Amino acid sequence: KKYCKDLKRSLRYGLEDLGSELLLQGEPKMDLRRQEFWALQDVNFELRRGESFGVIGVNGSGKTTLLKLMQGLIKPTTGSITIRGKLGALITLGAGFQPLLTGRENIYINAAILGIPRRIVDRNIGDILDFAELGDFIDAPVKNYSSGMKGRLGFSIATNLIDPDVLLLDEVLATGDWKFKERCFRRMEEIVQSGATIVFVSHLVPKVEQLCNRAILLHKGVVKLVGTASEVCEAYYEMPDTFTKGEHRAAKRRRKQLAVALKQ
Repeated sequence: KKYCKDLKRSLRYGLEDLGSELLLQGEPKMDLRRQEFWALQDVNFELRRGESFGVIGVNGSGKTTLLKLMQGLIKPTTGSITIRGKLGALITLGAGFQPLLTGRENIYINAAILGIPRRIVDRNIGDILDFAELGDFIDAPVKNYSSGMKGRLGFSIATNLIDPDVLLLDEVLATGDWKFKERCFRRMEEIVQSGATIVFVSHLVPKVEQLCNRAILLHKGVVKLVGTASEVCEAYYEMPDTFTKGEHRAAKRRRKQLAVALKQ
């Protein structure tokens, strides 16, 4: 997937590519035009049912772009993505929420967008509310919610309203208290045990190592390593762009301390 840094030029390139596609001129040109750059390049991997797959890398590595491609929000410049089964995703915190409507109303709106009948929402509304733990705020406008409250509601909808075969999660646990995060992690483990697949993007590297079977390390849009979660997380900490030399030893020590704390 490639992008253009300049907005006007990006719109012009988009029209050119659309015209080429309509005229059936084949695959788009692989050469980078002025101010274009590769957000992702030569990314290849395969997931199997029941896997928990971590995606890690420093900021700007292409992690969110990868999940948006998998969800179908954007098209790849070249290549293809195949997903079998129902897809659930929580990529952008609070995305799709109507700020002037209540949390309860937004549950039904999200269900309608996903094509879920109202009767199914009525049957599952209790589980959604219990997991989100918003209390009376569920009937308050979403514009008054904190980022943590939006995360609670979004995660609850994504994991209780539908029964996904593949669940995409991007830094959705970056906000909120540890108690709720632990409930989310337990819920993710239940989903994996049910036979579904989770793709999990997070900077909580020890949690990726604990929760995921395998992982991928991205750096500047290129795959550095695909392997077991422990191998990939270790490679992440060894990358020169992750920490300065002075920070590296302290970071490894904090990693071990955090890993111990998360297991308790």
